[in-house]
Amino acid sequence: MSNSTDKLLKIIAAVILPPLAILLHEGITKQFWICLVLTIIFFLPGMVYAIWIVTK
Repeated sequence: MSNSTDKLLKIIAAVILPPLAILLHEGITKQFWICLVLTIIFFLPGMVYAIWIVTK
């Protein structure tokens, strides 16, 4: 899979299920837990955070 396709799939995952995108991008790290908590509290902050992590 090319790098641009991989990034696009991670962005789609970040919109649908934000912690999954972080898990695929970095594994179980501090960012994953932050995203999980943000997603549990309210979905939109978790989605924004996941997109930010995946695209940076």
